[in-house]
Amino acid sequence: MTNCPLERAPTLQSASTTAFYVWSLFAAVDLSLFRFITTELTRGYFLEHNEAKYTERRERVYTCLRIPKELEKLMTFGFFLCLDAFLYVFTLLPLRVILALLRLLTLPCCGFSGSRLLQPAQVCDVLKGFIMVLCYSMMSYVDYSMMYHLIRGQSVIKLYIIYNMLEVADRLFSSFGQDILDALYWTATEPKEKKRAHIGVIPHFFMAVLYVFLHAILIMVQATTLNVAFNSHNKSLLTIMMSNNFVEIKGSVFKKFEKNNLFQMSNSDIKERFTNCILLLIVCLRNMEQFSWNADHLWVLFPDVVMVLASEVTVDVVKHAFITKFNDISADVYGEYKASLAFDLVSSRQKNAYTDYSDSVSRRMGFIPLPLALLLIRVVSSSVKIQGSLSFMCVLLFYLGMITLKVLNSIVLLGTSCIFVKEANMEEKLFDPPPSAVSSQATSEEEGLPDNVEAANLVQSSASALPKIDSDTFLTTPDEDEEKIIIINTGQDGDGLEPRRPKKDLLEIDRFTICGNRID
Repeated sequence: MTNCPLERAPTLQSASTTAFYVWSLFAAVDLSLFRFITTELTRGYFLEHNEAKYTERRERVYTCLRIPKELEKLMTFGFFLCLDAFLYVFTLLPLRVILALLRLLTLPCCGFSGSRLLQPAQVCDVLKGFIMVLCYSMMSYVDYSMMYHLIRGQSVIKLYIIYNMLEVADRLFSSFGQDILDALYWTATEPKEKKRAHIGVIPHFFMAVLYVFLHAILIMVQATTLNVAFNSHNKSLLTIMMSNNFVEIKGSVFKKFEKNNLFQMSNSDIKERFTNCILLLIVCLRNMEQFSWNADHLWVLFPDVVMVLASEVTVDVVKHAFITKFNDISADVYGEYKASLAFDLVSSRQKNAYTDYSDSVSRRMGFIPLPLALLLIRVVSSSVKIQGSLSFMCVLLFYLGMITLKVLNSIVLLGTSCIFVKEANMEEKLFDPPPSAVSSQATSEEEGLPDNVEAANLVQSSASALPKIDSDTFLTTPDEDEEKIIIINTGQDGDGLEPRRPKKDLLEIDRFTICGNRID
């Protein structure tokens, strides 16, 4: 016991000596680490030294916050434009067809004066009326209930694939359908003195009837698939269909977009939202018929309807917000889009208008109201039974109500469109001649110049105005004020110069014009 303190003394002395040497080594070698940590805790930086960069980042945040408001303004305006063209089929088109037929019947009594039996607009109205009547008679042989049970018996994955295929087919039908209708209208109304180098009015008419009928069947299958998704017990199909909307973000956000491409995609989104509303209306009508028009069942469908519309709005907002962010597009561009759509409405009300407004909406947005209106008439006529004088009175009152809604909607849209056109300083363009007159005048002026003089002037003026750039500078049309012709150098000194067409104005852009980028 007396030896224990003597034995611990060397150990404590050696430990203290070791600690002293370790501390000295740390102080001598790792002094830079202590200084680094101290500097990291106390260092400062000044954001104002890069003011432009951070101001730009803040403006991007403000732009993203403005996108939902500006986008919904455009969507609301475009939605009511589609509604106006859609109500036109039910309200004013039948009256215009009746007036045109009365003119044909009263011509022998009043005497014939003039070169036309009917005006071009009346001919187009009569053709539209005949197309609707023939297609409705053909649609009456289509059994909606059998189609519903046939689709209901398919698996969820198969229905999901079918629905995606139907969406693609609907866009293809819309792109080609308006061309078929325009070809019919022009073939039936072109001046008689022109040489007819086409197949005639009757083949064009049957092509238009076949198109409207097939497109209506396509939309019916879409509505039936959506109805099956609503009535499924686990809602798995509806969930998968809604998740398909978010896949659209991946396919659009990470692509290069110019202002014209974004305008096309905005028009497509407007058309898609309006079409989905009509499809949901058809689904609600069919379900209410199956439950004997019990109002309680409507509240069962209400959450699913809200989910479909909410997902559509969310996807549109996120998609447009990030597209404008990645492509450095201002939120003010949606005001230009509204002005372009408003210009179509205002110009269609002029005396020298060369197209009907509903056809202009069809070309601009890819929305063709005839097949959708035909399907809605078919569903309503099969869902609602009209019996007795009271039912006919209700139908008459409903028709008068639709006319009232159409007139009020047209008045409000026309007043709003005049404001948009005035704010965009586009009033002068309302008095410009039609494109055909401008192109014919330009052609006649160009024919008066020799080819070599014209080409030399073109190359000289363009080369002096703009520098030579690479061919991949613009993937689509230019975005700013490059109104001049771009000259592209093919690699040789002065040889192989080709003029590139100038930027298209927004008024010249329809739904299916630009194919440089994948639109939506």
